[in-house]
Amino acid sequence: MALFSYDGWLFLLRWFHFLAGITWIGMLYYFNFVQVPFFASAEAPVRMGMLAGGLVNRALWWFRWGAMITFLTGWLMIVHMLHDLGLKGFFNGSYGWLIFFGGLLGSLMWFNVWFVIWPAQQILMASAAQVVKGGQAIAEAAARGQRAGFASRTNVLLSIPMLFFMGAARHLGTMSQPGTRGAKIGALILLILVLAVAEFNAMVGTTGAGKKMLSTLKGTFWGGFVLTAIIYVALEILFRR
Repeated sequence: MALFSYDGWLFLLRWFHFLAGITWIGMLYYFNFVQVPFFASAEAPVRMGMLAGGLVNRALWWFRWGAMITFLTGWLMIVHMLHDLGLKGFFNGSYGWLIFFGGLLGSLMWFNVWFVIWPAQQILMASAAQVVKGGQAIAEAAARGQRAGFASRTNVLLSIPMLFFMGAARHLGTMSQPGTRGAKIGALILLILVLAVAEFNAMVGTTGAGKKMLSTLKGTFWGGFVLTAIIYVALEILFRR
């Protein structure tokens, strides 16, 4: 059967990448579009019950493992392309660059899930469990929860350009081909700056323009679309040099 051929296994790898990615981003949007607004208007006992009762923990299981499988299958596909095309061949076409851009954006999102959001949510759930039993809340729970919220909104922001460039790699055939070595270095610097600024904004401080943008879904969406446009235009300019 064709499914058990070399191409069939590559198809299965891509299929699992899609399945896991839909699960991950779907849960990310659930938390930000549904759960957080609900928590903002719900009474404290309701919030504590959801945190301590297992609903949030179950949702987080699908969230973090969806992220992990997406991350692993995505980089396995990139490694496969590097093996087939070579490093030079991969980065000589716009397809490789767009996949690489999307992959690094997704990798930062994966990092936030496993090393910022999940550890903070564990503390929040433990704190809620203590409160439900009549104990005291964990002192650092509120601050960690706020930081996790910024990281989660940052992931929503980054998901917009990430999905754009992943889709553009296959379907936006009119994008310019990478130009000189200097243009490629400039593109890499641009991406590193975008990642650094986004993560710094999520991890440092609680006020400022960046935090104000992330405080609302409307601001986060607009930020994601503007960021996508900036990166796209910058790549077009760099690659036409």
